[in-house]
Amino acid sequence: MLGLFMGMCMLSLCTLIFSWEVIQCGLFFLSFLSIFFIYCFCSFKCLSIMMGGDLLSFSLISLSCWICSLMLLASYKINVNNFDKEKFSFLVILILIFLFLSFSCLDLLMFYIFFECVLIPTFLLIIGWGGQPERLQAGIYMFFYTLCASLPLLVGILSLYEVKGSVMYYVLVLIGSKMEVVWFFIFIIAFLVKLPMFLLHLWLPKAHVEAPIAGSMILAGILLKLGGYGLFRVLFLFQKFVIYSGGFLLSVGLIGGLWTGFICLRQVDLKSLIAYSSVGHMGMVMGGIITLNSWGCSGALLLMIAHGLCSSALFCLANLVYERFYSRSLMVLKGLMSIFPMLGMWWFLFCVFNMAAPPSMNLFGEIFLMMSMISWSRWTVFCLVLLSFFSACYSLFMFSSTQHGKSWMVFSFSGISIREYILLFLHFVPLNFLVFNLDLWSYWF
Repeated sequence: MLGLFMGMCMLSLCTLIFSWEVIQCGLFFLSFLSIFFIYCFCSFKCLSIMMGGDLLSFSLISLSCWICSLMLLASYKINVNNFDKEKFSFLVILILIFLFLSFSCLDLLMFYIFFECVLIPTFLLIIGWGGQPERLQAGIYMFFYTLCASLPLLVGILSLYEVKGSVMYYVLVLIGSKMEVVWFFIFIIAFLVKLPMFLLHLWLPKAHVEAPIAGSMILAGILLKLGGYGLFRVLFLFQKFVIYSGGFLLSVGLIGGLWTGFICLRQVDLKSLIAYSSVGHMGMVMGGIITLNSWGCSGALLLMIAHGLCSSALFCLANLVYERFYSRSLMVLKGLMSIFPMLGMWWFLFCVFNMAAPPSMNLFGEIFLMMSMISWSRWTVFCLVLLSFFSACYSLFMFSSTQHGKSWMVFSFSGISIREYILLFLHFVPLNFLVFNLDLWSYWF
């Protein structure tokens, strides 16, 4: 674990010395090293007091390394055009280091510090390499929305430290049943915003629309998972309250996911549609965590990993189209299958994976979550059926709106390069081949 962290630090120091390709190869090596840690140390609950890690942490660290390496591959034009490529690669490595420290620390206060530090390089990515004039407004909107929501969490952590003398996870688990209910919303509001929960999600579509492809990938692939990870870590403090009164949050998550399905069917912006679909999936993740049973927690972890890969791939596809036609409008992007037949296959695959078609991890994650929530309350079956139905509706709507119809584009454009096909393939492989080890992800729970 410490060697993985030292590798990230050395890689960040080498951003000004080595080429873009060397940095990217180093990130891929760290990705395979983190996966090696999962298979070798999955039986350990905690590896160390300073820099601990369990299967939940290792899974999200592996996802972070993989997505960050794909971010450089997707942003190769920055290297070609020399748009401050050293600063860009340094910000990507800095995000990875902060994510690693967030997922591996055992102290709740240190987790809060690194949790907020991730916002700074992400904000710089949006305002520095975003393509629209409104990117500064979107970055400030995201920054202050999440920062103001996390201030109650800081107050709660400091108050807990003053009373208990420690905010280590293994100490707090012993006093979980004694926490007052009034602290429940103080502790989880920051994670619900970062997740994001419906009604607290307004910063997400704006940030996605104005962000570059690397910003969209890190937002959808990793930063939303920080909210789910935080809920995993703090909900044990309020087990009794969640068991008897957690239905409110579960209902908001499911009904909000259903409502965002309606919103997706009315979208005309491609990136905005993908961003709103993330709100619906994260609503199911929150519902699974709230149930506090092994099926729900395992399904939440599976869906977080699957959504991180699938939504990142969809944003890559949207960026491929935008780089050639300079539009994200579904009214303009019609008939792409007649122009890029091979790319149409990738659109179809990731659209059906987004609606949880086999053999992707999305299917198994949603099955686990559905069984968990139905066992918690049989009344949730109606909302789950509608949520799955509308998830299929807007996924097929996204595919048919972009691929079918008559294209009016008659101007010249560049074809799809081998690098871009490799980028999509590297999203496809872990999304479908990790299902052969589903028992590994259910071990921790």
